[in-house]
Amino acid sequence: MPDARFWADSVSDFNAALPSQPGPWIALSSGGADGAFGAGLINGLTESGKRPDYSVVTGVSTGALMAPFVFAGPKYDDALRDAYTKISAADIFEIGGTGESFVDSWPLKDLIAKQITSSVLADIAAAHNSGRRLFVVTTDIDAERSVVWNMGAIAAHASDKTGGDAALKLFRSVLLASSAIPGGFPPVLIDVEANGKHFQEMHVDGGVGGQFFVAPPAALAATGDYRLPATQLYLVINSGLEPQFQEVDRNTASILTSTVGAAVKVDTRLMIDRVYAAAKRSDVGFNVATIPPDFNAPSRGPFDPIYMGALYQAGENLGKSATPFANQPPSYPGSPMLQSQEPDKAGAK
Repeated sequence: MPDARFWADSVSDFNAALPSQPGPWIALSSGGADGAFGAGLINGLTESGKRPDYSVVTGVSTGALMAPFVFAGPKYDDALRDAYTKISAADIFEIGGTGESFVDSWPLKDLIAKQITSSVLADIAAAHNSGRRLFVVTTDIDAERSVVWNMGAIAAHASDKTGGDAALKLFRSVLLASSAIPGGFPPVLIDVEANGKHFQEMHVDGGVGGQFFVAPPAALAATGDYRLPATQLYLVINSGLEPQFQEVDRNTASILTSTVGAAVKVDTRLMIDRVYAAAKRSDVGFNVATIPPDFNAPSRGPFDPIYMGALYQAGENLGKSATPFANQPPSYPGSPMLQSQEPDKAGAK
C-alpha cells in the first residue's frame, strides 16, 4: 500500500497527502479515558447544528480511536458515544505484565475489531474518495520518528479483493498502536517490506511525538513561513490542563503515571501555543475546546464508567453551548493555583 503512510516530519509528503481544496480541519488529542470529553463535544456539535464537514480529521492516541467515527460522519455519533460511555477498564486491558508492558491490551484489540467493521471502512473509503482525509499518528520507535497513516487510503484498499483483509487488519493495528502507551501497553508490530526485505516495525503511542497532530513540526516552526491550507482549525484537547494536587503512591506505576501526566500538560500547552501562532500566520481561524476547568467529577480508577459518563456529558453540554470553542489558547495557571498548593496543604512536614 504505497499511499498508506508518510513520515510526520516530511512537509512535502504531508502536502501531497492533503485534500486538493481547503476546508476545516479538526485535530483530536490524546487523553485516554478523557476522550469521553471529545466524544461528548462532537455529539453536542451535531445536536446544535454547529458541526462542519471536516475536510481533514487527525487523531492521536485516544483521539485516533474516535477519529474514524468523527470522519465517517454523524451517522456514527451513537457508536462514538457508546465507545466512551459503555466501557470499563476490563474492555481496555488485562492486569498482568507481558514482558513488554505492565498490562496486556488484548481487550482493546478485540474492542477495536468489533467497532471497526468492513462497513465502517466502506464509509471511510467513500469519504476519502470524495477528497477528504483521515490521518492517525503512531510512533516508530525503531526509527525514532512519528508516522502519519492515511487511514482513508487504507480503507480504500479494503475494497480490493486481493488486499481487503490485509487493509482491514492494518487499519485496526494502527488504531491499537496509536493508543499503545509505552511501558503501559504492549507495542504493536507492523509487517513491512522494503527493497525486497521483510521487517517488523515496532509502533507505540502517537502521543510520544506530540499530543495532537496538525502539520509537520517544520511547518509549524515560529521561524518558518508555511501557511496551513485550511479554512478553519479546530483542536479538541482530551486532557485536563490545570495542575491538580494529588498525593502520589510510592510505587512504580503511580510515579510513572503522575510524571507522564504532568509532562503531557506542559507538552499540550506548548503545542497549542505553536499551532495558534501558525494559524494566525496563515490567516486561518483558530478554535480550541478543552475540558472545563471547573469539571471535578471524581474517578475511581482507570476508565471509570461513571467518571467517563460525567465527562461525556460535560463535553456534550459544551458542544451545544453558544461558544463551544475558544479563539485563543487557554490561559496559563497563575499565582492563585500555586498558592492553593502550599506545603501545609500538601501534607508536607
